[in-house]
Amino acid sequence: MGNAKKKTLVLGIGNTILRDEGIGIHVIEYLEKNYPEQDDVSFIDGGTLSFSLAGLLAEHDQLIVVDAARTGGAAGSVVCFEGDQMDRYLTGNRQSVHEVGLTDLLDIARLSDHYPENRALIGIEPENMEWGEEPTDAVGAAIPKAAGIAIKLIAQWAETSNNS
Repeated sequence: MGNAKKKTLVLGIGNTILRDEGIGIHVIEYLEKNYPEQDDVSFIDGGTLSFSLAGLLAEHDQLIVVDAARTGGAAGSVVCFEGDQMDRYLTGNRQSVHEVGLTDLLDIARLSDHYPENRALIGIEPENMEWGEEPTDAVGAAIPKAAGIAIKLIAQWAETSNNS
């Protein structure tokens, strides 16, 4: 194997009819528009998560999830949990609507031996989860920042795998 490039799945989760709830999807759309030429990277709108994503996860070596996440920060603040931190966040607090599905999805990956060693959750603090197709200003303003973190992680991981 040696130099085979690792494939990265960037998965946006959310429901775009519930304002800030859809932020993960908005970040994916931003990434697709602004970073179209990413080798070995798939930007996927995971919607509200389904088990069909397990197959997709199996085809990739690395995983970045972008989702609305309540971590107690100000609206629009962005957090990034990497590796074990991500696992702890997912098992420790069921604040996001999607964490249950995400934990299940990762359990399937773990059982089928496709658990991504490089994994991260980029969470954006939501302000308003009511009906509406646009995120609030504070949360919308976080989109480029969250996208930038994803791109930086991909570059970091590529560097690490080239050195090993």
